[in-house]
Amino acid sequence: MSVFIIAEAGVNHNGSIELAKQLIDVASDAGANAVKFQTFKAEKLVSKSAKKAAYQQKNMQEEDDSQFEMLKKLELDTAVHQELIEYCQSKSIMFLSTPFDLESIELLNDLDLEIFKIPSGEITNLPYLRAIARLDKKVVLSTGMATMQEVKDAFHVLLCNGTKKENITILHANTMYPTPMEDVNLRAMLSIEKELDVAVGYSDHTLGIEVPIAAVAMGASVIEKHFTLSRTLPGPDHKASLEPDELKAMVHSIRNIEKALGSSEKKPSPSETPNITVARKSIVAAKEIKEGEVLREDNLDVKRPGSGISPMKWDEILGSIAQKNYAKDDMI
Repeated sequence: MSVFIIAEAGVNHNGSIELAKQLIDVASDAGANAVKFQTFKAEKLVSKSAKKAAYQQKNMQEEDDSQFEMLKKLELDTAVHQELIEYCQSKSIMFLSTPFDLESIELLNDLDLEIFKIPSGEITNLPYLRAIARLDKKVVLSTGMATMQEVKDAFHVLLCNGTKKENITILHANTMYPTPMEDVNLRAMLSIEKELDVAVGYSDHTLGIEVPIAAVAMGASVIEKHFTLSRTLPGPDHKASLEPDELKAMVHSIRNIEKALGSSEKKPSPSETPNITVARKSIVAAKEIKEGEVLREDNLDVKRPGSGISPMKWDEILGSIAQKNYAKDDMI
């Protein structure tokens, strides 16, 4: 099964439906399987006294440090969701959105979303986890900031409240935008897979595309990556997002890695098979040999091409009698 690539538009639409549609265009053109937004009511998500995260303040460079005011401008109402879903259908790409509160879970369920994405910040939100689990949908769970025990606890909540194990994919993630390379800890993805015997993937917040490509090589079945029209746009996440050409390059590279992983059986490939006779060697006469002579190390050699007797039969050939005359370099 091919890697499911989620192009994370998030809030990079800046509250504009036209910008959101342009992001859908980019994700579809890049070959992603889904484009994902974020669904929330600022009033339900954050208190009015909550301040922006340090990375948000740094990326936005605004005097106002209110998380509520920032998020209020980025809400998408039901009509916009419906319009974006229809637009995604016209572009042959799946619409996804991450709900951040119970009302948003209901909204997305009413819109018949196939997959529910749980963001890292909700991994310890028991009522939220139960609400999603009871939908019995496919679930993708991000685990940024979480310990292994917290991952296990959330996984257990999903299982105990109606979500089937085979419908769950757990994403290793790091909740820093951008994530320093030394903090990625990609091997933790394999630890989750081993501990829980569950499908795993990776949600990437590093700069560049090499880490998600490496994750695919390590066995990720889902990759999620933020993207934007331009890193110069104002907003909290643009600076840690891929630009369109980079997103396209990531998708292309992942598809190549999928092909390169192969079947795991070690055997000559169709492309290299014609080169076997060219690159391998055969047992040949090192000098002129007369019929009836004994074949010895001093009158035999090993040279290309490989269309004669394999040098692996060297010991069997030594001591045998020449059945005809050989000129130098003739195959035995």
